[in-house]
Amino acid sequence: MSIQKNGSAVWQGGLKDGKGTVSTQSGTLSEAPYSFAKRFEDEAGANPEELIGAAHASCYSMALSMILGEAGYTPERIASRASVTLAPDDSGFSISAIHLETRASVPGADEAAFQDAAEKAKAGCPVSKLFNAEITLDARLD
Repeated sequence: MSIQKNGSAVWQGGLKDGKGTVSTQSGTLSEAPYSFAKRFEDEAGANPEELIGAAHASCYSMALSMILGEAGYTPERIASRASVTLAPDDSGFSISAIHLETRASVPGADEAAFQDAAEKAKAGCPVSKLFNAEITLDARLD
């Protein structure tokens, strides 16, 4: 089974003085504004790196839930955060690293089983498979 979802963006103007909007098929984002200042100068608003982080954290959490379920555990809660590093490189900028941090409450799971599932989720999450960046993980069982 193949699934296709989409997002879209519109940009108007030059790099530093331009502005754009980003939208998702589901309508979760609908013409959310983004700009150079939102991406590089900490102005509040959408930017590609935080959208990638949200996508990675949500995908990872679902993958971890699946792997724990396959091992016979039902998580009560999985809270994940993906910190995306955008850094200069030889051709401009690249996403050089992503650090996943997850905290989970999983009744009956011991630390070894949880860490095994966490690492499998990091490797198997479809969004993880997109990146050439180094992906690190700090997984803790509550």
